[in-house]
Amino acid sequence: MRHGFSLVELSIVLVILGLLTGGILTGQSLIRAAEIRSVTTEFQRYQTAMMSFRDKYFALPGDMRNAQSFWGIAASCPGTYTTPSSDATTCNGTGDGLISWNETWRAWQHLAAAGLVEGTYTGVPGTSDNTYGLAGTNMPKSKLSGNVGWVLNGKGNVSGSVWAFDGNYGNVWLLGWAGGVDTGVDLKAEEVWNIDTKVDDGKPGLGMVRVHKNSSRPNCASTDNAATAVYLVQNTGGGCNLLVISGY
Repeated sequence: MRHGFSLVELSIVLVILGLLTGGILTGQSLIRAAEIRSVTTEFQRYQTAMMSFRDKYFALPGDMRNAQSFWGIAASCPGTYTTPSSDATTCNGTGDGLISWNETWRAWQHLAAAGLVEGTYTGVPGTSDNTYGLAGTNMPKSKLSGNVGWVLNGKGNVSGSVWAFDGNYGNVWLLGWAGGVDTGVDLKAEEVWNIDTKVDDGKPGLGMVRVHKNSSRPNCASTDNAATAVYLVQNTGGGCNLLVISGY
């Protein structure tokens, strides 16, 4: 005689499967929420490190004119991906107040040499493209999933850009430049809005925390007009890059 499952047994199995699925999804949501919270902690820590560096050395990391006097001269300056520094030896910056791409990677090396951030950084691009970042190699790795790192780079006054809202950015923290060009970070508009609202004004084109224009990242900001743009929090697509103006 063959015996099948009773309706009660099938119901129990379905309930168990539902609980397991719900538990997995809840766990993933909690992990993601912790990653998003870590983003705020990261750039606040780096901002403090930058302030401390400026107060101690009267210069910005990477842009420092006399860095070699403190940490020695690297084998090649400004250096390429074939001439990474294996120690604190480094290159001087221009001292013009903006951290250029050649200075971007030295900035993390200077901060590490000064004992203000953890890690050891090569001070040079990841490949022949001088904008190429490698998380954990020439820039700090974020706690966000994937090969995502933090870049410190000078933008100055921006006007008519295809990606950035108009304004004076000075030097900015960029989250997600980890591949020669802007590869994008899998942040949703709602996630960036959450960060922005907690630490700034909650507006994608104004204040300290910003994202790219709608024409560059259509999932993120509603328009290219900084004054009227809002976060498209209903969009489930990612690719919203985070830019944090350092104030220096």
